[in-house]
This record gives sequence, structure tokens and C-alpha cells, in this order.
Amino acid sequence: MSNLPNGITHTAHATGNGVGEHVSFHMFFDSWIVEQNHHLQELVSAADSASEVSVLIPLVEQVVQHYEHYYKTKLMWAKEDILSMFRPSWTSSLEKAYMWVGGWRPTMAFHLLYSKCGLQFKDTGGDLSHGQMERVDKLHKTTLWKEKMITEKLAKLQETTADSSMVELTHSLTELIRYGGDQVVRRQGLVVDAALAPKEKGLVVILQMADELRLNTLKELILILSPIQGVYFLIAAAELHLRMHDWGKKRDDASNNHHQAATTTAN
Repeated sequence: MSNLPNGITHTAHATGNGVGEHVSFHMFFDSWIVEQNHHLQELVSAADSASEVSVLIPLVEQVVQHYEHYYKTKLMWAKEDILSMFRPSWTSSLEKAYMWVGGWRPTMAFHLLYSKCGLQFKDTGGDLSHGQMERVDKLHKTTLWKEKMITEKLAKLQETTADSSMVELTHSLTELIRYGGDQVVRRQGLVVDAALAPKEKGLVVILQMADELRLNTLKELILILSPIQGVYFLIAAAELHLRMHDWGKKRDDASNNHHQAATTTAN
């Protein structure tokens, strides 16, 4: 792991002993994204200086390990609070609008690669070979199929919120609330939690499948690319993520300021 600037601690400290009592995934993400920006600087420096393969390979491996650490930690927190992963407070409204099963759509990696091929690989003499394109195309089709399968699994799980057991439960509890008073209202929470628990466990499984596909797609693409191509691809991925995050936060801040100003004026 590279030496980070003063004041930046590696995110591993937050998860070394499991899910920390005083650490949230939001805090972990904020730390992780700082490290991602630092890795981006290292990648750009390596590309600009035309570093040797002996330098590029460990750097690429380091960045991939950073992604692995992210998904390992995310899974730990998902098991604690799965619903937060589908309404993440650490992402902006802009990012949420383009999310697929709690994160980025795996097939986006191929569109990113194709865009990068047209913009930068040609400038560096690093075009994808015919053999590489065939491997990328095969991986793309496999990823698309797996993506569709996960989408269908999520759809089936979502449909269970309107199955006969849930309809019967919601009707029964509504009747109890109407005639049972406050004591019944307090007890209903236990019944609802028991009914929703298996559905939340199902969400954990599906999120894990989606995150594994995201990570495996990234790793498989890196294996197909040459070291310098891998560097440029990881640069593009980090730039896209970091800038979308920044743009989204700024838009959210502007929107919040506008609403606050409108509320103040109304009062």
C-alpha cells in the first residue's frame, strides 16, 4: 500500500475487527474515496512518466485490491443494515438515479472501455488487439447475461412484498390497529420484523451477487488488458466515479440551499 498524505488513514482500520461500533459505512466510504483520489494521482503519474511494466503491474494490483476491500467491507455492513445499501446516504441524488442493485451497472465497464479505446488508447499506440476484442466481447455477453439474471431475481423478490402472506398480514394488522388500541400497535412491530426478515436476507444475497459481478467484471477486464491499458482504464473509472460524485454533491447542496432560502422567504 502506498504512503498516503498526512491526515489520511487507511480504511482498513475501520474494519479490521469487523463492523465497528463507532464507525459507519458512510465514514468508511468518505475515507475510501479519498484513497481512490490518491490512487488516481499515482495512476496518472505512472502513465505520464511511461513507467516500466515492473512498476505498472503492482500499481494496478494495488488499485484492484482497493476495490476488493471496498466490496468486502460493504458486505459486512449490508448484513447489518441492508436497506441502507439501497438508499445510500453517502451518494448524491445524481448517483442514485443511475444505480443498479446498490451500485454501478457492471456492463457500464465495457462502455467505459470502448470510450477509452476511442479516446486514449489510440493516442498511446495501445489499441486493443483482435484477440483482446474477442475476449472482451465474450466477457461482455457473459456479464450481460448475469446482470439480467440478477435483475430478474431482484424483481421476483420485490414481488413477494405483495404475496398472499403479506396481503393477509397487512389486512390483519390493519384490523388490529383499528380495534386493538395502543398495546396491539406496539406488538405489531415484532410481527412485521419477522415477516420482513427473510426478504431482507434475500436482498443481502442479491446485493452480494451484484457486487461480486461488479468486482469480477473489473478484474476480468484487467486480465485482458496490457498493464498500460489497465492503468488508463482504471484512470477513466476513477475519474468518472469521482467527478460524478462531486457533481452530484454540488447539485444537492445547491438544491438544499435553494429550498432553505425559499422556506426562509415564506416564513
